[in-house]
Amino acid sequence: MSTFETTTVEQLKARLDAGEKIHLIDVREDDEVAQGMIPGAVHIPLGTIPQRLDEIPREGEVVFICRSGGRSGRACEYLAELGFEKPVNMLGGMLAWNEL
Repeated sequence: MSTFETTTVEQLKARLDAGEKIHLIDVREDDEVAQGMIPGAVHIPLGTIPQRLDEIPREGEVVFICRSGGRSGRACEYLAELGFEKPVNMLGGMLAWNEL
């Protein structure tokens, strides 16, 4: 089993508020992202990741976002197995983000 890092919504928001440029990928479905996304995030639904690997940076940190943290965790696991350097799962997903 490959390992990947995690971040809390509070940690991520603090970094974004400080002006840090972070690769964010939202793996939710179209109807979910229609309800709002973190500014700057790129929408790549989980099921399309294998076909869209060229859109995901292999080097450096990439934070993955979903509704609650489950699907983004699966994306991180998959990409870590493929050798991506630093996939990071945002714990709690957009449910937690919207409570900030």
